[in-house]
Amino acid sequence: MLDLVTARYLYTHHPALHEGELTRLRAALVRTEQLAELARSYELGKALRVGRGEAETGGRARDTLLCCAFEAILGALYLDSGEAAVCAWLEPLLEQQSAIILERQEHIDSKSELQEWAQANGGATPVYTTIDEQGPDHAKQFTVQVLIGGKPHGTGSGRSKQAAAQAAAQAALHALVPDSRPTQTPPTTAASSSR
Repeated sequence: MLDLVTARYLYTHHPALHEGELTRLRAALVRTEQLAELARSYELGKALRVGRGEAETGGRARDTLLCCAFEAILGALYLDSGEAAVCAWLEPLLEQQSAIILERQEHIDSKSELQEWAQANGGATPVYTTIDEQGPDHAKQFTVQVLIGGKPHGTGSGRSKQAAAQAAAQAALHALVPDSRPTQTPPTTAASSSR
């Protein structure tokens, strides 16, 4: 239901975007971290029934559980009231979040962009390495470094390895191709001084 409503919403409300941009925007809207943030805005973590161990290790704040809870609410709404009710509830959220994502350019896949640049400028494929993990299981912070041709070009941090790799790719792009596009460099992202 989530994919259907999101795809239809983007197709009808963003006709100027080409296919690739629509695909990237859809992926940004339905990714785990995004849905977890929406779940937090409704305080769904408080309503989760979890075991004692999960509760004690912060399960109510875990992105994967919050994402699943948000999707479960959509499913229940669909079964109870139908597709129109899902659209009425979800489309305003999609409108708000897609505007934020487009403004911040969060739909741009830095890893794909870096790979295209690297292959066009020497053929080396970027390699991502996790160099640090900190924090408890429910609130891990990962640090990832991206190497091109064996040399470090960017480091980034995030709440998942995927988010940290995206931040590292963004840092590398900013360092290697500073005028390629405006880059929103998060504070946890740093470009490596080695080139």
